[in-house]
Amino acid sequence: MQEAIKQFKIVKITYNDSRDEADNLAIEEPLEIKLTYGSLQNRTVKNVSVTMRTPGNDAELATGFLFTEGIIKSVSDITYVYHNTIACAENKQNTIQVDLKEDITPNLQSSERNFYTTSSCGVCGKGSINAIRTVHHVDQQQGDWQIDNELLYRLPQVLQKHQAVFADTGGLHASALFNLEGELLLLREDVGRHNALDKLIGAALNAGMIPLSKSILLLSGRASFELIQKAAAADITLVAAVGAPSSLAVELAQEFGITLVGFLRNQRFNIYSAPKRIVSSAHQPYNLTNVVA
Repeated sequence: MQEAIKQFKIVKITYNDSRDEADNLAIEEPLEIKLTYGSLQNRTVKNVSVTMRTPGNDAELATGFLFTEGIIKSVSDITYVYHNTIACAENKQNTIQVDLKEDITPNLQSSERNFYTTSSCGVCGKGSINAIRTVHHVDQQQGDWQIDNELLYRLPQVLQKHQAVFADTGGLHASALFNLEGELLLLREDVGRHNALDKLIGAALNAGMIPLSKSILLLSGRASFELIQKAAAADITLVAAVGAPSSLAVELAQEFGITLVGFLRNQRFNIYSAPKRIVSSAHQPYNLTNVVA
């Protein structure tokens, strides 16, 4: 992941002392995602998105983004994913092209729905959730399992141990996927929390792991509405975040029956929805009457 790090000369101040040092920072660069579809005689090229990301795993990012936004239904819709070196001559790695099969028509109306997924949009919460419901349908019965709280307590330490770029820069978000035994399956990092999750889901798609209904998603920061939306697209039924969830994230998790955990650190956490999947050390299930809000 050296391509994700750039070194800068800095002056470090400590009380009244100063010294010259080198500091490693996470690289942030734009990535344009282009989509090609239609018959061989009449191919259409469409610019779908531009996102600021940390270079690396760009193909996974593009694949995961198209899937979680409902633009494609499966990784089998895709024939090729590659960097378009002609489109961006100045930086040959900042445009990624996704070619769809001839018989696949992308749901580009979903890309027009993207404004719902920004925490700064002015659309009401109910409208945002209704928009997600039209694209994703989660089978809540797939997540009919339980884990104990001791397993959850261990996950942040495992995540921190494997965050290679964060250890060097302190500037990246991470999304990690665990099985129900607490074993790390996948981890991806990025300057954008949504990009990290798209990379993770893209990798899971490529590995044939979707649906992820028997997996745990751990987020290194807060749980926003857009992250829960992306988790729902991959049928993830338990999302745990080191930070806080937003109100709309909780409402969306409730709508889709996703167990949402926040403030998972220092041997504590809050459960905000669907507590049935987590049991205490005494093997008693939690409910929302005894959870710290």
